[in-house]
Amino acid sequence: MHVKNILASVAVFATLNSAQVAATDLARPPATSTSSTMDSLIKQQMSEVGIMGLAAAIIVDKEVVWMKGYGFADQQREAPFTPDTVMKVASIAKPFTGVAMMRAVHEGKLSLDEDINKYLPFRVVNPHYPKEKITLRQLATHSSSITDRWEVYGGTYHYGGDSPEPLGRFLEQYFARDGKHYSSDNFLDTKPGSRRDYSNIGAGLAGFIVERAFGEPLNVYTRTHIFKPLEMKGSGWFLSEVDPARLSTLYVAQDGFAIPIQYYGDTTYPGGGLLTSVADLSKFFIALLSGGEYLGSRILDAGSTEEMLRFQFNDANRLENFPAADGNSGLFWRTKYNGTRIGHGGNDPGVNTAMLSDLSKEVGVILFVNTSLSEADQGASEKIFDALWKHAVSLKKATKATLE
Repeated sequence: MHVKNILASVAVFATLNSAQVAATDLARPPATSTSSTMDSLIKQQMSEVGIMGLAAAIIVDKEVVWMKGYGFADQQREAPFTPDTVMKVASIAKPFTGVAMMRAVHEGKLSLDEDINKYLPFRVVNPHYPKEKITLRQLATHSSSITDRWEVYGGTYHYGGDSPEPLGRFLEQYFARDGKHYSSDNFLDTKPGSRRDYSNIGAGLAGFIVERAFGEPLNVYTRTHIFKPLEMKGSGWFLSEVDPARLSTLYVAQDGFAIPIQYYGDTTYPGGGLLTSVADLSKFFIALLSGGEYLGSRILDAGSTEEMLRFQFNDANRLENFPAADGNSGLFWRTKYNGTRIGHGGNDPGVNTAMLSDLSKEVGVILFVNTSLSEADQGASEKIFDALWKHAVSLKKATKATLE
């Protein structure tokens, strides 16, 4: 059946279910109904470009005030996409790696500005600038000079299940001079710390360093120190760690049709392998916006959280290709919309996600879309996000008016 017809015949799914409401009533005001205008826009955009399913949350003053799902998590099973639906979130994984990294820094196990070779069993050196050190701060701001060489990085997506290649093994093969994936082209011909080049492999390397600092895999460490205290019960890093019944199918849209694709694992999973839900992620996002704490559960001390979210660049150390007009960067944390919003986003096959707040941390929006769109249709997800943002701002204004 044509996706337009499918979506036209489906009612809006998954307002906050009773379990979610019961879990949040004591700490938050009741969920607010979305405007019919926003609902209509979302359903129209989904129908026009073939988005199969999505869910979103609106955060005002560090509380979830609205969550809802639309369309299908799996059309064949007629499973609705709800705020509890789990899917890959691509690069939104990086702030989780960032929190674990900052915990290790706080405990004195790592330094943001030390040469990373102090922490590694193999050497990582830019052959174009062999005397220059590479640091965790550079990895976390994508200024390390490490680049994702596509003919290698593309092979880190393992379709059909979790990646069988260990993270450390892949990284050694990529960075060690005798490694099968080593090349001088794994690095930019620029001095580390001078130029921005977004690197998923660099994020994977940071995650591996964190693993060595704590002596356990990142997925195990974050399960204990992030997922458990925040009660992110549906979240994990590997397909084997999440409930398949809650997992959304991923789709690629083409000419109005949504085509399901195989699920896949990530060898460099600290940079993009996280699986979570809108409901779970909202807790993590609020914790970061609140100095590292959510409803009494602390995942990071306030000082470390401030450093992670702090804008790292100014006129004295600005990267040559990252002017102030383009925004700024925290540590695995970034600005979007020309520096007016903070958080992170994610894009991968079948995945389009956003987790963004205004600079004052008063208004935030989380959006998960389980369908990749063509370049010509990408504006649809932007229109949906903009509609959510406008509604979030209106809810903030309503809250302020009530208090006054």
